[in-house]
Amino acid sequence: MAHNFYDDRFFFEQYSQMPRSLKGLDAAGEWATFRDMLPSLKNTNVLDLGCGYGWHCEYAVAQHAAKVVGIDISEKMLQRARQQPHADQITFIKGSVDDLEEMGFESHEFDVVMSSLAFHYLPDFETVVEQVKEVLTFNGTFIFSIEHPIYTAHHSQDWVYDAAGKPAHWPVDDYQYEGERQVEFLETRVTKYHRTLSHYLNVLIDHHFVIDGLAEPVPSEKMLEESPHMKEELRRPMMLIISARRK
Repeated sequence: MAHNFYDDRFFFEQYSQMPRSLKGLDAAGEWATFRDMLPSLKNTNVLDLGCGYGWHCEYAVAQHAAKVVGIDISEKMLQRARQQPHADQITFIKGSVDDLEEMGFESHEFDVVMSSLAFHYLPDFETVVEQVKEVLTFNGTFIFSIEHPIYTAHHSQDWVYDAAGKPAHWPVDDYQYEGERQVEFLETRVTKYHRTLSHYLNVLIDHHFVIDGLAEPVPSEKMLEESPHMKEELRRPMMLIISARRK
């Protein structure tokens, strides 16, 4: 189970000021890529793991999903999620996304299981995959974004700066040493977990998932025009999106 630092008052206030918190999916640099990798959600049962503010759940409702369920460990996140325009059409559950077997879902209940930037907070990715496989329909889609292994490898998760204070390069070190990383995020010390790219892919393959797509998203041209500093995101991958299908 992930440590729930999102319910820390200071951390949550900081998170609430991030562009994606204020403006939703359109302010998330990876969203356009994630959206394009989604299957049709019409008449599907959708499960969102680590739903946060509920943006993805709201999108699923807008795409005419038959049933939408969002899970998050943070009560503060769920309070915001319950303010979504169509929250009455979404079931929100408080819990850790690696405890699905405790939530009473039926086998093969969901056609699509999605997750956005949650799994790098969990100590065991394989447990998640095993439980997702149980609740996912045959030929169902499992799609998720994570912090890219190149981004998570070094404990600093920050640039190396030159004498003028400008980003010189991104450090990639200890890549093959998987496991816990203590990092600074929004002025708070948080625990994340680094895994190699092959770890993510092989766990999926070992559990009989077919890899349908991989993407290392970059900001859109509009984002680059509106926020020139986002050009730094072109120098190293920050996120990885994997789409897999259950056999």
